[in-house]
Amino acid sequence: MQVTVTTLQSMAQQGQKIAMLTCYDATFAHVEDEAGVDVVLVGDSLGMVIQGHGSTLPVTLEDVEYHTRCVASKLQRAMLVTDLPFGSYQVSPQQAFASAARLMAAGAHMVKLEGGSHMVDTVRFLTERGIPVCAHLGLTPQFVNVFGGYKVQGRNEEAAERVKREALELQAAGAGLLVLEAIPAQLAAEVTAAMQTCPTIGIGAGVDCHGQVLVLQDMLDIFPGKKARFVKNFMQGQPSIQAAVARYVDEVKARQFPAAEHSY
Repeated sequence: MQVTVTTLQSMAQQGQKIAMLTCYDATFAHVEDEAGVDVVLVGDSLGMVIQGHGSTLPVTLEDVEYHTRCVASKLQRAMLVTDLPFGSYQVSPQQAFASAARLMAAGAHMVKLEGGSHMVDTVRFLTERGIPVCAHLGLTPQFVNVFGGYKVQGRNEEAAERVKREALELQAAGAGLLVLEAIPAQLAAEVTAAMQTCPTIGIGAGVDCHGQVLVLQDMLDIFPGKKARFVKNFMQGQPSIQAAVARYVDEVKARQFPAAEHSY
């Protein structure tokens, strides 16, 4: 059965963990779908793991549109979310709609955008026009130059309160999912407890989120360079990539991942 926004809401309400994983091509789309991944994300992380850039900022709308078509061609069950890349939605809600419409036509079931209060009007504009939205708070990679690097967010009281306030604002605007990246586990737990209709997806944000997401290449331990704290090698000890992905799904569902050492 096709996973939808209402499926994810039901899973969250019933305490069933949501397993989300990035994907950029048809072959891995088939592998992830067969392994039971609930949500597949065509992330702008492709700028780093596919294109070799130092950040996600050079990724274009045409890039993610192409990879969305590739991934959509092989999915049977999983829900497909695609990132709106840097510069494709920040100017206005109208710009965001035009970009999102292209991604939906390419096969996406939902689009993801980064930002808090300043994106509330855009989220409302999109959802009122039939485009489901996944919001993203905490460490938002498109803001890397503002943050001065990839740093944990929400550590002090003021920053934590802002995350909680913005999460509620995005939910009220109609967001159907909320990624919480690199924030303290306790803060993520508090945000998750406050959500009524918008499940949370954590990455480096503790086990209490409604679900988890990782970059595929990180999960398989094939991306070169320094590994983030929230990364775990699921390929270790497994006979195949299919088994590694299935192990990731199983550990998310069983609340075994992330452990404390993968959280902030």
